[in-house]
Amino acid sequence: MTSARPSVVVILAAGEGKRMKSATPKVLHPVAGRSLLGHVIEAASAIEPQHLMVVVGHGRDEVTAHVEEIAPWALTVVQERQGGTGHAVRVALEDLAARGIPTSDGPIVVLTGDTPLLTGGTLVGLLLEHGDTGASATVLTARLGDPTGYGRIVRDPDGSVSAIVEDKDATEEQRGIDEINSGMYAFAADRLAESLAGLTTDNAQGEEYLTDVLGLLRRDGDIVSASLCADPSEILGVNDRLQLAEAAAIMRDRINAAWMRGGVAILDPASTWLDVDVDLEPDVTIRPNVTLRGPTSVATGAILGPGTTLTACEVGERAEVIHTWAELAVIGSGSRVGPFTYLRPGTVLGSSTKAGAFVEIKNSVVGDGAKVPHLSYVGDADIGEGTNIGAATVVVNYDGVAKHRTRVGDHVRIGSDSMLVAPVTIGDGAYTAAGSVITDDVPPGAMAVGRARQRNIEGWVARKRPGSAAAEAAARADGPEHDNPTRPA
Repeated sequence: MTSARPSVVVILAAGEGKRMKSATPKVLHPVAGRSLLGHVIEAASAIEPQHLMVVVGHGRDEVTAHVEEIAPWALTVVQERQGGTGHAVRVALEDLAARGIPTSDGPIVVLTGDTPLLTGGTLVGLLLEHGDTGASATVLTARLGDPTGYGRIVRDPDGSVSAIVEDKDATEEQRGIDEINSGMYAFAADRLAESLAGLTTDNAQGEEYLTDVLGLLRRDGDIVSASLCADPSEILGVNDRLQLAEAAAIMRDRINAAWMRGGVAILDPASTWLDVDVDLEPDVTIRPNVTLRGPTSVATGAILGPGTTLTACEVGERAEVIHTWAELAVIGSGSRVGPFTYLRPGTVLGSSTKAGAFVEIKNSVVGDGAKVPHLSYVGDADIGEGTNIGAATVVVNYDGVAKHRTRVGDHVRIGSDSMLVAPVTIGDGAYTAAGSVITDDVPPGAMAVGRARQRNIEGWVARKRPGSAAAEAAARADGPEHDNPTRPA
């Protein structure tokens, strides 16, 4: 934006949001991995405001900290009392003045912090309409199939806004109007300041309403215009959990549609949930029931799902990940993960690796071509290239006080049901026998056997578990010519 660049965007985020019934401030509830307020700030960035001011109230400390985290350039001001939308804007402008920040260099845009579906393109259109009409105020509007409960936009024959009539005050004719007020505006800075000074609290709520500014401007002969939003979902506010879910579903569909147009195959969009920070390359295939959270990236040719959740993960080319839960993990190109695999933070799988059924890996590096096929736990370990970890292997990384690291070399064969008690190193090309407990380092090329020699204690069950099903089965196995020692004479 150049000529229409706003001097300030004011985002109203002070409301308590009682209908959410949550200890979390309403504007901090997430949609697609970003807070409601975060979505509005992202939309506002498209119009490049000279300053962005967030008005906070309920949960001020949490909301302020969140703003500092996601938009450190933004300013915040506390609305000490809930005095209405007009009061909130006046508080913002007074704070800017106290900071010595001018607001006369461009229009002032007022947004609400609970409209996560708002887009930057719509705000650009709002400012263009505002500039083209020379209006003192421009209202962002939308047409709804059912406008019940919303303020109606009454227009003059020339298209300018003559009034905003609340639903309860509307005539039958006015209730037939389907264009509604979003509660978001662009104002000429000087006229907004003058009109705010004229607001009163002479209403049922005892609050200063921003909508009353429009009436004051019309009284003075100013032009009030309207910018019609093409997609009415953009102006939908979130006031309760139901509306939060509805907004999330719309955002899901919007995100999925964009990726599918970009060459991603999403087989069941209704069961696919992608956060806004996800990055997908063309020719990725997403099967049903997949959730990708945070800054997850997936390279071309990868196949995800079904039944997979990845959080802040990196997936390489042609990898396949099915029925897997992974967080802060790297899955190399050509690797195979799942089913029913758990990759915890710090897991790095090299290229062409395998982490199979009922495998858990944590804070470990698995080298290229290595395999952890099934039923194993690998924690705090470095596993070399081409190594195979036998079924039911456990890397014992915790001694009750501290974690220790295990190192397994290249092309090692760990026998099934082995226990590697850290800290321990298995040299390149070494083997461990099935059922071994390895407590000492194993030299390269050696076979480690860490188990006692088997001995059979004949008749133990008959003596120690007489009358049991096991004893009866053993007796039957001895043949009918033998007396059953478990039965009383």
